[in-house]
Amino acid sequence: MKTLDIAEVSRRSGLPASTLRYYEEKGLVRSVGRNGLRRQFGENVLERLSLIALGQNAGFTLEEIGAMLDGKGGPDIDRAKLIAKADELDRAIRRLTAMRDGLRHAADCPAPSHMQCPTFQRLLRHAMRPARERRKQ
Repeated sequence: MKTLDIAEVSRRSGLPASTLRYYEEKGLVRSVGRNGLRRQFGENVLERLSLIALGQNAGFTLEEIGAMLDGKGGPDIDRAKLIAKADELDRAIRRLTAMRDGLRHAADCPAPSHMQCPTFQRLLRHAMRPARERRKQ
């Protein structure tokens, strides 16, 4: 098995060595030994780091990602969690789209004051919705 030292993994992945050490501490990656003081990783660590990056980009926590990685370096993903995350992203997209559209309208609104614009008033009400929903939890 070909091994890569931590500097090579850092260079090829774009992640600092400190992140690699942290991921190892969290059990997300595993070194296969040392060459002097330098950690050595199997070449499959780059694929595993890609899986971690994908999970982070989708909004999963490191703990959630760790639960989706098997001990052999591959994914062991609960499909229901993927669907739930996709649904969460859909809600965020709708919320952000409405916010973007409201901001564009406010920028072009002919009302003498934003406070006199019904669309801006609706935007203000929607801005408070997440705070109200968090308090209910």
